[in-house]
Amino acid sequence: MRSTKDSPQGSDSTIADVAAAVGVSIRTVSRVLNQSPKVNAETRERVQKAIAALNFRPSMRARAFAMGRSFLIGMVHNDRNALVLDAVQRGIVGEAGRRGYELVVHPTPMDAAASVEDVLQFVRRSRTDGLVVLPPVSGIAGLPEALAREHIPAVALSALPITGYADVILSPEREAAAQVARYLLDLGHRRIAMVGGPANAISAQERRAGFVEALAAAGVTLLDEAEGDYGFQSGLAAAERFLSLPTAPTAIFAANDVMAAGVLKCAGIKGIAVPQSLSVVGFDGSLLSHVVSPALTTIWRPFGDMARIATQQLIDRIEGQTVTAELPPPLRLVEAESSGPAPA
Repeated sequence: MRSTKDSPQGSDSTIADVAAAVGVSIRTVSRVLNQSPKVNAETRERVQKAIAALNFRPSMRARAFAMGRSFLIGMVHNDRNALVLDAVQRGIVGEAGRRGYELVVHPTPMDAAASVEDVLQFVRRSRTDGLVVLPPVSGIAGLPEALAREHIPAVALSALPITGYADVILSPEREAAAQVARYLLDLGHRRIAMVGGPANAISAQERRAGFVEALAAAGVTLLDEAEGDYGFQSGLAAAERFLSLPTAPTAIFAANDVMAAGVLKCAGIKGIAVPQSLSVVGFDGSLLSHVVSPALTTIWRPFGDMARIATQQLIDRIEGQTVTAELPPPLRLVEAESSGPAPA
């Protein structure tokens, strides 16, 4: 009886059967399976046809053991926004699955010393071949250097360049926030407030800087601002304060869609018409922007594309291939129902 250890889904064919059918060595078949450039096109095609004809499905465990890899990609994060995480995970899984890898997700604390050690321990336990590091974790001091010392390939997502990572997929959030400011100014708004993100987060710093700088260029200063935590309640609390001012804002920019939803909730409670009396703009372009009412004007971020490109570059590095050079689509403002001209 033939061994089925190389085909756990039920095929009786082995890698030796494929090699014999083509008249090549087992090593050559293995190279085809691992997409090695050392096999010429004619031989590769013959091997692939034999694999299909024999319904051969290699054992990932055997393949991993032979190559000294786990074929696991780790994703580390500290983000409670499920909609953002879902989009990122889908981007990673789509590319990883296409290339024979699986995803392992790990949340980590934001304390620098604890986070660095936590991430290293995660890699040791899971034996991941490399990491996709999401913000704000990607900006933790010392993390890229620690990963480099341990020879752990890592690609980061970030609003700013970060030294030490193999690659960084950038999201130019300062300019995107400036787009929001110019958009509101063009609509005639001058009494403008902002709900920012956590002050220690690079993304929050970049979004605030871009927004405030663009307002200043037009001679406008913020009517008021509040530091949020990217959560719904912080958006609700900030809006309660803004909309209770003797002279309330006619526009509020929230640094993510979740906080913007809190602003819309507060406006609804107070009976303030959006966008007739108050314009609200968010940031992320997540599914939430479509399901709230009114639909939210927001900055769309290409989470899925960024995650896919990060995964593509990470696996290229893991496998010693030329790293694919690709830029994600630009961030853009998507106008919806929550914004309009400043009230007269």
